[in-house]
Amino acid sequence: MSEHSDSGPPREHEQTVHERLSARRIETRAQITALTREYEGIVEANALVAIDDEHDPEGSSTAFERQHVVALLHRARAHLDELDQALRRLEHGAYGRCEGCGEPIPAERLEVRPAATLCVRCAEAHPR
Repeated sequence: MSEHSDSGPPREHEQTVHERLSARRIETRAQITALTREYEGIVEANALVAIDDEHDPEGSSTAFERQHVVALLHRARAHLDELDQALRRLEHGAYGRCEGCGEPIPAERLEVRPAATLCVRCAEAHPR
């Protein structure tokens, strides 16, 4: 009898997967906190001085900086949601199965992208 079921990672690896997802979740929450502080700092600094937001003589505009941080913050929040969904799939025994074709997602892919929902073949066929 195989130690790997077709519904996801072997039971003895579930704890490791949970730890990996939880560690990535902690890192992502820290990133969100740092980006939020950075955004608040940009907003606060702009409120204290009257500058031409679009024509900063020192380089990139503060509007660009603000939008860049907002984009990074949006992506970090989306990644946190992906990690939370992966933890739920793990709890329900659906972690590691491709949502496109139903086949197991290779362990190597899950090592790199632990929140992956598609195998490489399906991800290439349906790019975001």
